[in-house]
Amino acid sequence: MQLFVDDLTVIDFSYLCKERGIVGESWIVDVLLDGSLNEMSMVLDFAVVKKQIKAIIDDAVDHKLLLPIQEQALTLADSPHNDGHQTVDFISDAASYYLQSPACAFASIDSLTITVPAVTKHLTAIILTHLPDNVQGLTLVLRPENIPTDYYHYTHGLKLHDGNCQRIAHGHRSKIQILVDDKRDATLEAAWCKRWQDIYIASEADRISVDDIELSAQAINNLTPDHQYFSYHAPQGRFDIAVDRKVLDVVDCDSTVELLADFILRQVKAEHPELVNNEIKVIAYEGVAKGAIVHG
Repeated sequence: MQLFVDDLTVIDFSYLCKERGIVGESWIVDVLLDGSLNEMSMVLDFAVVKKQIKAIIDDAVDHKLLLPIQEQALTLADSPHNDGHQTVDFISDAASYYLQSPACAFASIDSLTITVPAVTKHLTAIILTHLPDNVQGLTLVLRPENIPTDYYHYTHGLKLHDGNCQRIAHGHRSKIQILVDDKRDATLEAAWCKRWQDIYIASEADRISVDDIELSAQAINNLTPDHQYFSYHAPQGRFDIAVDRKVLDVVDCDSTVELLADFILRQVKAEHPELVNNEIKVIAYEGVAKGAIVHG
């Protein structure tokens, strides 16, 4: 007997990629269970699937930075500055990144690269340990949203959030719609998706000096004039990141999707004076099927 739940959840996360750097991603999760019927004539109660399995997936990878621990360009260590924190040093082809975060903000994946099969294997092993004996099989399907238009990958952190969004390096794969007088403008959409391709979005208010950043000794020795520094304290602990300016966009607001939509609107108005008398609407997504709308 098989039991399935499509679109069980969406995992929003970032991962380290040797070629691209830090990449924001969003994957939809489908679940298929194989097993015999229990005393309630069920393989597993749908309420358990939707609540318990979703919670396991969220705890394992959602709103985390996924680390391919077989990659030699990655160094993961306990932080010398804060108990329960770890440092990540990563040298990619795109840029170098250095972080300190509470350990819960990272997920180590036993692979050379972060791929759908690698994360599927990681999650399947964790979930199977929590299932009842009558469930003999588990199939997870992780899949990106089918987006026929332009989209971007971004990574950020929200210091004011009391949940896992506070983690300084989690991200999303998001589409965007920009309308001029109720007509979508593909040129504007493509321009923003190019601007925010594999980008780290930081808030100006979180900028600190190099003297105040807390990273590994190796990171401090490898910093360059092109690195910029951001840090904040949140309920889970202290978060620090050093990012090369070529993969960075610093905004004058917090990076909630509401304020990012407003930021895009303001930038479009400022950069395109020919549109000053037009009605502009920005529909910015945060991952899959959620986002914010602003117009002006």
